[in-house]
Amino acid sequence: MHVLILGGTTEARRLAEALTTGHPGGRVTSSLAGRVARPLLPAGEVRTGGFGGADGLARALRELQVDALIDATHPFAGTISFHAAQAAATAHVPLLALRRPGWVPAPGDDWHGVASLEEAARRLPTLGRRAFLTVGRLGLAAFAGVRDVFCVVRSVDAPEPPLPPRSQVLLARGPFTVEGERAVLREYGIDVLVTKDSGGEATAAKLVAAREAGIPVVVVERPAVPEGVTGVGSVAEVEEWVRAIGR
Repeated sequence: MHVLILGGTTEARRLAEALTTGHPGGRVTSSLAGRVARPLLPAGEVRTGGFGGADGLARALRELQVDALIDATHPFAGTISFHAAQAAATAHVPLLALRRPGWVPAPGDDWHGVASLEEAARRLPTLGRRAFLTVGRLGLAAFAGVRDVFCVVRSVDAPEPPLPPRSQVLLARGPFTVEGERAVLREYGIDVLVTKDSGGEATAAKLVAAREAGIPVVVVERPAVPEGVTGVGSVAEVEEWVRAIGR
């Protein structure tokens, strides 16, 4: 049985490890987008780069003789998720989406939900003057017109222009600790945090630090899983699904 994982996330790596070690005799291939210069490689086979849209992915599913497709991409990687849904339907391959649960506000949080990065950029000047942007390097163009706020931008790899005109870049890879996030807020005098609802524990410490400091948080809400695609929130659920297909 050949399982193709569309991933690059922590959950995708955990899934690849679980399927590789827990299902002997099967074949596991992880597909990485190639947007990170030095990605953490998962267990099993690995391919890097796009497929050429939904048609290219459907063709790859047939050529690679894929028996099950798992979309374990980032919750905000919307395009590939829709391509996966189209390709799976075209190639008649079962598809399951693995999505880490979203974050939930706790008592003391001051969250401001927005539907897009562009809306977050518009709201930002009303909430603070020194912002901590943790939205990924590919989303920074939305903030290029924010001139009244100094932005500390955190990214795994160096972002490309356009950037906010008043900004400083911090290169770092999670997971992050609450202590470390407190230090960032103090050192740069941060008074507002901007993040996408990525969910998971690796980057959740910033939310705790912001709550402790009484800092407002602009939270970009995640897009929905494509219509008709079943989504689960844990590696164990995916394993059970794979076992059911293989019976």
